[in-house]
Amino acid sequence: MGDTLEEPWWDIPDPSDDEAVEKASDNKTATHQDSDSKPAVKKKRKQPTECFLSQPEEKQETTVKAKRRKKKKISDILQKTASKPGVPADLQNLLSQHFGENRSVIEIEELKLSDSCFLPSNDLTHSFSSYLKEICPKWAKLRRNHKEKKSVVMLVICSSALRSLELIKSMTAFKGDCRVLKLFAKHIKIKEQMNMLEKGVFHIGVGTPGRVKALVEQDGLCLNSTKYMILDWNWRDQKLRRMMDIPEIKKETIDLLEMSIIKLCREGSVKLGLF
Repeated sequence: MGDTLEEPWWDIPDPSDDEAVEKASDNKTATHQDSDSKPAVKKKRKQPTECFLSQPEEKQETTVKAKRRKKKKISDILQKTASKPGVPADLQNLLSQHFGENRSVIEIEELKLSDSCFLPSNDLTHSFSSYLKEICPKWAKLRRNHKEKKSVVMLVICSSALRSLELIKSMTAFKGDCRVLKLFAKHIKIKEQMNMLEKGVFHIGVGTPGRVKALVEQDGLCLNSTKYMILDWNWRDQKLRRMMDIPEIKKETIDLLEMSIIKLCREGSVKLGLF
């Protein structure tokens, strides 16, 4: 036996264990370093998207406004207007408005009609026959004395052929045995009317202003024997229009008045009535 003492077996470290510990620590450090060396990947935040409320289109707004601002028809206006009987001042104002912009002061003065040119107006209580009897009480004598061709004693001016026929039927109680001539364009040629006026004697002519004006211009109708001119002023059609509410009829009536009637009224030979 020697002098050296041998250590107990349990106190001697196992080199393999140290190597394992070192390797483990080295691996841990390396892993830590690797994880530290890699930069942290930041997630991109989504940019908030702007949200807009849908605005109504301008077209829709304009269409709505267009519907609200719909132009009123004359029938809508007249429906809300109470019916008032026509008076001489209505015709006077109509003539002044029509000629006011295009005529001189002297010319407008020559177209004015005094109250003495007018017959009593219909107050909406008369039938056509009763109205004619009121304004012309000596009709029987006038029709007996009338012998001239191409002329009539009384002219009745209305808006259409159908209205002319209605008035002719409604004057039965007044006209007696006098002859009535239809003076409108529907189904009747102007040459036929001129031939009838030239060959026969007629007392009353009922028709539209356009046809009467054409007959006067072509010398088919003479107004020298005419004593009364009645305007169908108050009657309204299905659209609630009076004859002076229809542009064509209004213009033709004013042209007829200007052509010869106003002059005859101012001279006192013709009287105007508004039925």
